[in-house]
Amino acid sequence: MAYNKTLAEKVRNLLQENQGLSEKQMFGGLAFMLNGNMACGVIGEELMVRVGPDHYQEALAERYTRPMDYTGRPLKGMVYVEEDAVAEDLDSWVNRGVQFAGSLPPK
Repeated sequence: MAYNKTLAEKVRNLLQENQGLSEKQMFGGLAFMLNGNMACGVIGEELMVRVGPDHYQEALAERYTRPMDYTGRPLKGMVYVEEDAVAEDLDSWVNRGVQFAGSLPPK
């Protein structure tokens, strides 16, 4: 599966100041890792954000989000963020993923 390279570049630019940033091909797209923990990614045309289990329902209550169900079953703590929300507030969504990944011990 191809991913939106323009969106990936925007995310990359937002994350470039973070220590421990790496990229990895995952879920048929591109995942952005902080100290070995996935923060967010680009799958197809959508942003995927790892918000964690404590903020999962809160994230799903927002417009333009849905459960990440890449495997056919929702992955708790991860949401897809549609293009409209990304256009409005990419920085905020990426920061949510960074905050969660930063709360985990390095791998």
